[in-house]
Amino acid sequence: MIEGSALLALALDATVGWPQSLYRRIGHPVGVFARIIAGLDRRWNAPSRSDGQRRMAGVITVLILLSAAGSAGWVLQSLLMAFAGAWAWPLMAVLAWPGLAQRSLYDHVRPVAEALERQDLPAARAAVGMIVGRDTAALDEAGVARAAIESLAESFCDGVVAPLFWLLVLGLPGIWVYKAINTADSMIGHREARWRAFGWAAARTDDAMNLVPARLAGMLICLCGGGGWRILWRDASNHASPNAGWPEAAMAGVLGLRLAGPIAYDGILSHKPWIGEGNFPVGAGDVRRGLGIYRRSCLCLWVMAGVWHGRYNASGHRL
Repeated sequence: MIEGSALLALALDATVGWPQSLYRRIGHPVGVFARIIAGLDRRWNAPSRSDGQRRMAGVITVLILLSAAGSAGWVLQSLLMAFAGAWAWPLMAVLAWPGLAQRSLYDHVRPVAEALERQDLPAARAAVGMIVGRDTAALDEAGVARAAIESLAESFCDGVVAPLFWLLVLGLPGIWVYKAINTADSMIGHREARWRAFGWAAARTDDAMNLVPARLAGMLICLCGGGGWRILWRDASNHASPNAGWPEAAMAGVLGLRLAGPIAYDGILSHKPWIGEGNFPVGAGDVRRGLGIYRRSCLCLWVMAGVWHGRYNASGHRL
């Protein structure tokens, strides 16, 4: 049942994404997690508290998110399986659909390529600023293109592979627990002094939940891009994250270019190591090529989910 739900959820997401009309009316489900996290951050992450107290408060925050998302997912899935009969699997797909971001990611990266193709650097900076946390005001064309490609590669894991993985493994509780933790990591899992202690548990939990999906994402990019394996194995560890380097190194290897390197956050330059190799300028064409690899990698996920679903139906039990 879960396998069929996963396929339909992928189809819904690829076809319509999360429509703006729906977003304006009801927001997005991760907004519930964001409000919980923001409220607990204001209440428990006071500068007057010691680092130990703030770290413990962060642990409790993660436990609250795990309990809330997991319990809600389990109750909804149990009710559907008990009472919806033949409609259970498509209804589960509808409930899983907002947890995927195939269409959204593509729709956010494509405008960067389009602006670069028009040689409209201010528009390209504004577009890439919607998807990255680094300073974008001073980025040149190559910097904008690299930022877009890096975000595309990393978000392929966070927004597509990882939620699909946890949906297939644990059903609705799995995908929504992952989205809750990933939202917490994006909001508080930072190294700045304000969040270093409070966000520690969120960052470490997100690392654990992405451990397998990130490696799958990197290998899928290499498989669907027709190469990049040498750079994947060599440079995946060049990233500060134990996971983000895998899809980024894979994308750098397939495209034959360098990603990462020195990056400015809030006016402070961070001297990150380079990932990949190549001395030619990075531009709009590379963003387009990255989007093509992304589309093929998403298609591979569809095929894998379909094969899993077919084997499940043929054998009559989960494999």
